[in-house]
Amino acid sequence: MTIAGSDSGGGAGIQADLRTFSFHCVHGTSALTCVTAQNTLGVARVDALPPEAVAAQIEAVVGDIGVDAVKTGMLLNSRIMAAVASQVESLQIGNLVVDPVMVSRAGVKLIDDGAIAFLRDILIPMAVVVTPNRFEAQILSGLEIVSVDDMRAAAQQIYRCGAKAVLVKGGGMAGDLRGVDVWFDGTRLETLKVETVETGNTHGTGCTLSAAIAANLALGKDLFDAVTLAKNYVTTALKYALDIGAGQGPVGHFFPLLVKEEGRRKKEEG
Repeated sequence: MTIAGSDSGGGAGIQADLRTFSFHCVHGTSALTCVTAQNTLGVARVDALPPEAVAAQIEAVVGDIGVDAVKTGMLLNSRIMAAVASQVESLQIGNLVVDPVMVSRAGVKLIDDGAIAFLRDILIPMAVVVTPNRFEAQILSGLEIVSVDDMRAAAQQIYRCGAKAVLVKGGGMAGDLRGVDVWFDGTRLETLKVETVETGNTHGTGCTLSAAIAANLALGKDLFDAVTLAKNYVTTALKYALDIGAGQGPVGHFFPLLVKEEGRRKKEEG
């Protein structure tokens, strides 16, 4: 299940999550938290759903279909977060992946201080893994992050919030550090590096990564393996990112189809 906002441009939010679930051959369900009017150039408007509506969606799915893993994305405000936390506790939802959507990769703050405090103090302790980007990790840890050592220190500090594991993402880092992530689970401190993909079309990478982690957990993968598999998926999806719109296009969630189409065209041309 994805508990997140809708992206009208189709590149992030529940749209990205459901595509990611489909790629991993798991059935995706959703609880919508807010509706955004956005495209590749940015977000023009955000409308929150009532917390009761968010809670009802979660209860409807869990009560009938059930869930093997859940990821949260944009929860927007503390009232929605409280509704989600209450359902996670009362319905005994496990394998909770928290993507703490607080600050964009460009450093733009997306939620207020009250919501940040609730996320840190209540929701993150319920998570099996929390996946902050550089700027979110700075807020959660209280540390400035400019190096891998800073990322390691932040991961260890955020771990004290109560999540079983922390993945500090380096997508917003500069130079050779872009794409370098740091993992900490209380005992294991790992620096995770995959090949760097040069593209300006990276919209939805954070949503996609957390959704892929949840999908792999639903498939029964070990938590660390779920994270590394998710990173590999995002890396390949970046190679097939879609150059659409006038701004930052989305990653290619359905890249096997794109590969197949490329092969068909080459065959016809050849």
